[in-house]
Amino acid sequence: MKSDKISEAVVRRLPVYLRYLNELHKREVATVSSQELGQRLDLNPAQIRKDLAYFGDFGRKGIGYDVIYLIEKIRQILKLDQHINVVLVGAGNLGHALSNYNAFLKDNMKIVAVFDAQTSKVGTRINNLTVQPMEELSETIQKLSIRIGIITVPDVEAQNVADVLVASGIEAILNFAPVILKAPPHIRIHTADFTTDLQSLAYYLDNGKEEMNNDTAEAGH
Repeated sequence: MKSDKISEAVVRRLPVYLRYLNELHKREVATVSSQELGQRLDLNPAQIRKDLAYFGDFGRKGIGYDVIYLIEKIRQILKLDQHINVVLVGAGNLGHALSNYNAFLKDNMKIVAVFDAQTSKVGTRINNLTVQPMEELSETIQKLSIRIGIITVPDVEAQNVADVLVASGIEAILNFAPVILKAPPHIRIHTADFTTDLQSLAYYLDNGKEEMNNDTAEAGH
């Protein structure tokens, strides 16, 4: 790796590259250029080359990138070549959906334990996992060497859950609760906020029509 400090934007684009490369591999495509990647992913080819160059020289001039080789390298960069155990706290509708989602059950990153504070949910099954009581959370994290936690509890409970996860040795958290969590600097937190995303989308709903109307009005003068 050429730089120890890689921006979050670069890291977030790597899974996007990996997903499309896997599609190419399924179609038995052997090589791909940054130009082709850029067109398919709506990204600047120079940006793609720059992103990958942070981690090494993977392409060959005039040929492009070997698809299988680049898949392997990006998986190594993202540590997806390692077994990474994940715990999910919150066995509600969203928790059920995430636990059943195939993307979390394949590869080496897997949800291996599910927890909930409600006694009515404890003991129920989600996929092949039994919902456990919160009292067993810390012990399970340490026993299964769990490194990532997913929070799908109500916002009023999220910080307490995060505190327990951190105290139990969790290194990173994916938070679905609509609240900003506090954690030590060495803990990485990513928040998925559906409400914010939907509200920001609403801004764009009529913008296209307004631009067309403005263009029409200007053309009439």
